[in-house]
Amino acid sequence: MTSLSKLSADQANDALYISVLDEIRARRAEFTQLRHVPLDVVERLQHIGVYRSFVPTRFGGDEKTPAEFCRLIEDISAADASTGWVASFGVSATYLAALPSDTYAQIYGKDPNTVFAGAMFPPQKADKVDGGFKVKGRWPWCSGIMGSSLVGAGIKVEGDDTPLPRVAVLPRDRVFVDETWNTIGLSATGSHDAVVEDVVVAPEWTFIRGGRPEMDDLIFKYPAMALASQVLAVVALGAAREALDFLVKDAADRASITGAPNPGARPYVQSEFAKAQGILMGARAAFYDTIEAAWEQLKSTGDVSQDMKIRLRLVATKAARDGAEAARIAFVIGGSGVMETGHTLGRCMVDAACVAQHAFMGEGTWTAAGAGFFDQPTMPGYP
Repeated sequence: MTSLSKLSADQANDALYISVLDEIRARRAEFTQLRHVPLDVVERLQHIGVYRSFVPTRFGGDEKTPAEFCRLIEDISAADASTGWVASFGVSATYLAALPSDTYAQIYGKDPNTVFAGAMFPPQKADKVDGGFKVKGRWPWCSGIMGSSLVGAGIKVEGDDTPLPRVAVLPRDRVFVDETWNTIGLSATGSHDAVVEDVVVAPEWTFIRGGRPEMDDLIFKYPAMALASQVLAVVALGAAREALDFLVKDAADRASITGAPNPGARPYVQSEFAKAQGILMGARAAFYDTIEAAWEQLKSTGDVSQDMKIRLRLVATKAARDGAEAARIAFVIGGSGVMETGHTLGRCMVDAACVAQHAFMGEGTWTAAGAGFFDQPTMPGYP
């Protein structure tokens, strides 16, 4: 039976929502073999509102809060971390708000469930030509591109005076996908290389990633880089939750073949499980409490303080790292059977560890958070 976060109870009685999560869990081995989430599952994610979550209601969207969206991604990630990772790019509707408002309306007014995938780095030089910018190059790590209809590519344009990349938005059919993705974790994200050959993109179809939004909806005032980090970090919380749920169910379902006590009756299992559960509970509480506090601050003042921005980034790092640690403990106490290819605990451990490898939650983000609290210089784009 699907294990839902208690804080996504508003969805718990939604038969479609539950059926989608159950289907994802049942098909995750298929996704791993394909190395991407298939289009029919992306369409199911569209049906449950993943990609319209942050789209304003005037365009047919749902206007979810950051915490609501993160709980949705956590549930999907518990079913399959790769699918949760792909679903997390429903956040794109927020940073695409840096596009001209007419362009945004063209995208989401036509289809509030538009699926966007982006590969920002390394930005490739784009020349100014008649009609816009000539885009050419190769971009790795384009997660979710196999199910997208729009693709963003990071470009460098002479005269831009920002350290943040400009992004050109192209139709998916103008982008070649080189299927290079072959990894031990998050293996079904389809994070292949995007290749573009001399496509002219009009200026109004470009934006500065992390730049000032062109619309004043409240969600577009939420710190963009913090939100981008949080929607990825929560994937590790979902994977860890699945690992711990598996241990409880497995203990109830099996007896030891050697005659040893049931796993749930073994003191070392009890102790280590409690430690992992405590790590996960603490990470989740800090994560959601901080996000919700920031949202309330934004609603009451119209802005988020610098201190809160740092905390928002910090809880993303903590969620990714603690989720990975909880999943690792679950693997250790799972017994020798966890070594089998495709075992739930092995998959959850590696997927959660890979989330923590992302640059948004990497080792340097601890230092950046600490520097920020002391009002010292931080890396560009942080917080």
